[in-house]
Amino acid sequence: MRPTLPVVGTAVAALVLAAAPAVAAPSTDALISEVYGGGGNSGATLTQDFVELANKGATPFALDGFSVQYISASPGTTTQWGVTPLTGSIAPGKTFLVAQAKGTGGTVELPAPDATGTIAMSGTNGTIALVSGTAPLTCKTAADCAADTRVKDLVGYGSAAVREGAATGALSNTTSASRTAGDTDDNAADFTVGAPTPTNSKGETPGGGNPDPDPDPTPGDKRIHDVQGVTRVSPLVGQKVTNVPGVVTGTRATGDRGFWIQDVTGQDDDPRTSEGVFVYTAGTAPTVAVGDSVLVSGTVAEYRPGGETGSNQTLTEITSPTTTTVSKGNPVPAPVVVKNVPAGYLPAPGGSIEQLPLEPAKYGLDHFESLEGTLVQVDDARVVGPSNSFGEVWVTVNPDQNRNQRGGTTYTGYDQPNSGRLKIKAVGTLPAANVGDVFAGATVGALEYTNFGGYTLAALTLGTHTSSNLQREITAQQKQAELSVATYNVENLDPSDPQEKFDRLADGVTTNLRGPDVVVLEEIQDNNGATNDGVVAADQTLRKFSDAIVAKGGPRYQWRQIDPENLKDGGEPGGNIRVGFFFNPQRVSFVDRPGGDSKTPVQVVKKNGRAALSVSPGRIDPLNDAWANSRKPLAGEFKFRGRTVFVVANHFNSKGGDEAIHGRNQPPNRSSEVQRAKQAAALKAFTEQVRAVDKGANVVLAGDLNDYQFSPALKTLTGDGNLKALIDTLPTNERYSYVFEGNSQTLDHLVVSKNITRLSYDVVHINAEFADQASDHDPQIVRARPSTGDANVDRVVFALEDILDCLEN
Repeated sequence: MRPTLPVVGTAVAALVLAAAPAVAAPSTDALISEVYGGGGNSGATLTQDFVELANKGATPFALDGFSVQYISASPGTTTQWGVTPLTGSIAPGKTFLVAQAKGTGGTVELPAPDATGTIAMSGTNGTIALVSGTAPLTCKTAADCAADTRVKDLVGYGSAAVREGAATGALSNTTSASRTAGDTDDNAADFTVGAPTPTNSKGETPGGGNPDPDPDPTPGDKRIHDVQGVTRVSPLVGQKVTNVPGVVTGTRATGDRGFWIQDVTGQDDDPRTSEGVFVYTAGTAPTVAVGDSVLVSGTVAEYRPGGETGSNQTLTEITSPTTTTVSKGNPVPAPVVVKNVPAGYLPAPGGSIEQLPLEPAKYGLDHFESLEGTLVQVDDARVVGPSNSFGEVWVTVNPDQNRNQRGGTTYTGYDQPNSGRLKIKAVGTLPAANVGDVFAGATVGALEYTNFGGYTLAALTLGTHTSSNLQREITAQQKQAELSVATYNVENLDPSDPQEKFDRLADGVTTNLRGPDVVVLEEIQDNNGATNDGVVAADQTLRKFSDAIVAKGGPRYQWRQIDPENLKDGGEPGGNIRVGFFFNPQRVSFVDRPGGDSKTPVQVVKKNGRAALSVSPGRIDPLNDAWANSRKPLAGEFKFRGRTVFVVANHFNSKGGDEAIHGRNQPPNRSSEVQRAKQAAALKAFTEQVRAVDKGANVVLAGDLNDYQFSPALKTLTGDGNLKALIDTLPTNERYSYVFEGNSQTLDHLVVSKNITRLSYDVVHINAEFADQASDHDPQIVRARPSTGDANVDRVVFALEDILDCLEN
């Protein structure tokens, strides 16, 4: 797998704080363009130190009589400057490579140097000067060197005492300090730290260089838009291209190594063809810098993140490249501002979309594809999916698209996938960002296609993170006469989890849910979690959770559950996740009937003319193939104020194996729906058995059904009107309990029998929208007056309970 990783670009310099005033007159022609002292050291790729000079002027700059000089970071009274005399000249817009001491490590030689010295430079901290003359300098402070008129240019790196303005960042055996543009006499502002990119006067670079000794190579017959073409797959895929011209807009020196180039002179007028492309350098860090004008030769490829058998789209690349640097320090093209892309998501031909001509004015993801590899800008990006540990965050470029009251974008139907969602992969540390936060100002980077999310802005710079002060919700307190039932997916909880996770979950139950009478739990793991050794009991997990709730001031819950067969219920291997019940015995009683185990199906029986369970707790139809490698629903019989309530804990099979919503096949194949449809049918059959015995029975189905309110599974449960999904009682844009790839959606449900009419319902948002999560799911709660089974009696009982509630309050 090739992950998306940080990039380095010109805009990074804008993040550096202003340093001290320049100490000398900035150079307008010859200057130092790059410094590297880690050559030949342990871990280095290059075998030799170097200093690279450049000419920003319009005429050749003669170096005869000049020298490059070096002094350590903290010179003492006996410290002397090392000197390397120079001859020759630097052509306008070209570079001049001065090789220095060679170490014993490294594997890659410098390109043929234009001058060679023997100075052993520090790999981390030191000072390099370009000097008019060959006599060693005598200055040892920044002020004294600024006053020495022989100093043409000077760069202090790391902790160097001698520097212009503030020194650059410290270097390493794998990084150099490289000038980003002109000369302001502030080293920190003028240079960035990144992978070394030595280039000689012929434009040659290490490990690829310029195979043509001609110092003025010319572009080939293919431009970037020819490589990209008008569909998702390049018309040149598998073919070799020669000297494709472009300006480097960003580099990536680790992981998925390579750089982006963009055409600035030969664009076509076709909005379908991108003018940018990624050049993949495989295991070698790129040897070019932002602002380099280059010619790239290589093979055109289509890289499919996640593997060729997956459903993801591809990223067009030039691979196995040979790169010639024509000139350095060129302006980077202005980014394309992306906003309000078309609401249409993707064409849906009933198969692959890869060979369809792009329609960027009609489909949002066609619009993104037409900018693949291009430098783009998103202004005032609102967060619709919280930041994660991979340095990623989801924003929207369509701020009004299905916006919900907390700042997210709600997934309201298969035909409304929200085209404005865009993943941002940050450079460096990404601030913890919650849904509704904004990255104010411009966020700039190259657009690519990655695994787990599709179109991604590989950020060079982020806008200013501005918090929306999103608050975790606290539900209303139940009334004395109300039975409260909650569902909570606690995300693979086991005793080895840190106490902080137990405390956070317990606080959610106690504070945010107000201590429900019954809590249906999903993803309770066995006593040793993912250790795969045959253990299936979960009493230690449940006890630790119960104790944490008591410590937070909540009720002392009792629990009921049935241990699964080892490795039969899916989930994390060895974890043996299951569903179960917490209940508060001070408010509700559990009707225990023995005999329930992992294989015995619960039956609906008649007792005193009313429905009852043959075993309680009991699994529903556990041997049905619908539950293969999936959690089996657990039915429990409860008593509340003399009324029977059947609660069923559920955790349907996951969406693993479904094709990506943004993938190459449209509409995507949602293969996991087949099993959930069977599970819903089995669950529905159980509720109909209850109804056949007692039409007035109180039934609550709760849990993670792993499907949307508009899915076939939910329609199977609620289509005949005997059961109602409470999520449908909320306004459309508030129907969510989970956030995935920037879509606020619902997977968790509370479904009740139609005779339960006196109720209030709440999705309590405490996790899914936040970067800091105790679980990736939000809990839900219903506060209801269970029916007596007789509508006339209900009216009397409810009236009396209302009076009592008023007196108690």
